[in-house]
Amino acid sequence: MRKFALLLLSGAVALSLPSGVLAQTLPEQDQTTDASQQEPPALLVADKIFITPERVLIAEGNVEAFQGDVKMTASRILYDRESGELTLEGPIRIDQGNRTTVLADSAELDRGLLNGLLIGARMVFDQQVQIASVQATRAGGRYTQFSKVSATSCHVCTDGRPPLWQIRARKVTHDQLERQLYFEGAQFRVLDVPVFYFPYLRLPDPTLDRATGFLVPSVRTTSQLGTGIKVPYFFKLGDQKDLTLTPYLSGKTRTLGYRYRQAFKNGRIKIEGAHTRDDLQRDEARGYFFTNGWFDLPDDYRLTFNIRTTSDDSYLADYGLPDFDRLRSEIALERIKRDTAFRTSLNHYKTLRDSEDQDQIPSRIFDLNYRKRFFPAAVGGEVRMAFIGHAHERTSNEDVIGRDVARATFDTEWLRSWILGWGLRADAQVGASIDTFNIRHDSAYPDQVTRTTPRAALTLRLPMTRREASGATQLLEPIAQIGWTHVSDNDVPIDESTFQEFDQGNLLSLSRFPAEDRREDGVSGVVGMNWARYGSRGWQARATIGQVFRADADPDFNLTSGLQGTSSDVLIAGQLETPNGWSLAGRGLVNGDFSFAKAELRAAWQKETTALSGSYVWQEPDPAENVDDEISEIWLRGRYDIDQNWQTRAQARYDLSESEPIRYGLGITYRNECVQVNMSVSRRYTSSSSIEPSTEFGFTVALTGYSVEGGGKQYKRRCS
Repeated sequence: MRKFALLLLSGAVALSLPSGVLAQTLPEQDQTTDASQQEPPALLVADKIFITPERVLIAEGNVEAFQGDVKMTASRILYDRESGELTLEGPIRIDQGNRTTVLADSAELDRGLLNGLLIGARMVFDQQVQIASVQATRAGGRYTQFSKVSATSCHVCTDGRPPLWQIRARKVTHDQLERQLYFEGAQFRVLDVPVFYFPYLRLPDPTLDRATGFLVPSVRTTSQLGTGIKVPYFFKLGDQKDLTLTPYLSGKTRTLGYRYRQAFKNGRIKIEGAHTRDDLQRDEARGYFFTNGWFDLPDDYRLTFNIRTTSDDSYLADYGLPDFDRLRSEIALERIKRDTAFRTSLNHYKTLRDSEDQDQIPSRIFDLNYRKRFFPAAVGGEVRMAFIGHAHERTSNEDVIGRDVARATFDTEWLRSWILGWGLRADAQVGASIDTFNIRHDSAYPDQVTRTTPRAALTLRLPMTRREASGATQLLEPIAQIGWTHVSDNDVPIDESTFQEFDQGNLLSLSRFPAEDRREDGVSGVVGMNWARYGSRGWQARATIGQVFRADADPDFNLTSGLQGTSSDVLIAGQLETPNGWSLAGRGLVNGDFSFAKAELRAAWQKETTALSGSYVWQEPDPAENVDDEISEIWLRGRYDIDQNWQTRAQARYDLSESEPIRYGLGITYRNECVQVNMSVSRRYTSSSSIEPSTEFGFTVALTGYSVEGGGKQYKRRCS
């Protein structure tokens, strides 16, 4: 009985077993023996199992068979040992894992278990895409041929209404090994109305993650390029690499975009770009080239690179690509360990700004940074040592505007903390640095400058906590610092520290310049306070306030840095998070007139169906930062899910100081279990000598279920 049950089960699951199991060339007896040795034990369950006098095994009544991840159900099964024929009476259902299901009214298989016939067959992939046919024929243990087929990923109602879309075909062949579907005489229908006819059509099996073929096309309309269509084609070049070519054609442009990706055992690379001929710049080849990647090297080193270049300043804006105003290319080598950090990089900058001359900006930059720390038992605390190298070069060789600078810095410092009475914490810092500068093409400065900067600081903190009756916890930490530095020589140009920020991160720093080409000098003091509250129901609030005092003002700080004069602006910063999805973060510098010299505010709110985020920035004019007019901008972005099918999106950026918009955008998406439609419109108002304001419309239609994204199951419609 057990032998017959095993043979019966092998036949029942023949249609859904992997092709490697079915398409054997061994003799029949060897196949059965080999399968029984390699496959997991089979289990047959039925209300009644018996053998007729004609040696026919019959199982009937709620028949279920299990083997591995395959489950088969039928109302009745007959197995004739002499002829080797297997007959299944339906309704028949064969499930393999959670990805493929075969349904049929009845089925017959031959002795070799490689060929068979299914009546009223239907195959369902990933519980979504279904192929319904009058009958299906199993051939060679690999191919399943369906005749008079309707294929769709839409929900099919039983009241006779047609699905939103379907593919009607004379014949469909499913290649189980390659996981491909081949349609012959195919009609693409929308609401049962023929729209396109394809003599032959190939689509990937929805269980296949990657396959060569067309991706979702899109329609793009802009005021500069007119209406065009993008039709990407994906090439699978193996399991580790692929190529996508995207022709983009309109009345005013002929563009070929490309993207190449490859995964290695120790890294990744990605190359993307485009080659363009258009009417915006006639008789000129245009385009862009971006590439990035990383590789893990021996001894925990990592090589990273990010290269960006364009043919002209306006190409990215014209073609809706990331709107950079400077292109930064970098090649870097780094290694980060517990007590050491190493990083070196080569950078190149290409400006796309009208206000900048490429020859006069530091376009080639080299950086080297090595840091190490020790924990000497003799003196306690922590010793940090660093070597920092930097060089930047302009392509111009003219005096002053073509200045090139190289710098080498050696820095060491000792840090130690003590916990004193009443919980008072004292942090001591003693250190020194040596900077050597080499200056070329600038007669206003000496060619060689070496300076030393010893420094010391003592910081006192008194952290305190309080528990509220509600269960919330408050933290309060007053801070005071006294510091001293002595810079031996500051007769060097400022190229790296032209933009300065004053925030929580550098409140207690002895130099708040962003780079080593400038250092603060003299005696300074800091007073401040940290406060936080953590509620028992998810509320969180944090705040910092602080101010810096100096014996002598530092003239190298910019007007809007908040650090000019003997007393700085008051730094106020805070964050707030609520349990209902709100988050708020802000920072501002309040001067002696109780007005803000610089302020920024970020807010976000997110729920299951709604998301909203925005930011606001304010800054006074500052000629040192090339800001001639005040900056006052607001940026908003949000989405709202109307229901499970409809989603709306919007974004806006507005210049409050000029009372004019910078960019607007709207979008709407409709998605159900078998189709996704995206529509968008955006308007860019900014202009320059090479860029004009532009309006862009976008439209895409994707048939979900056959694509890699899938995801249509959660949007299934109901029949009503």
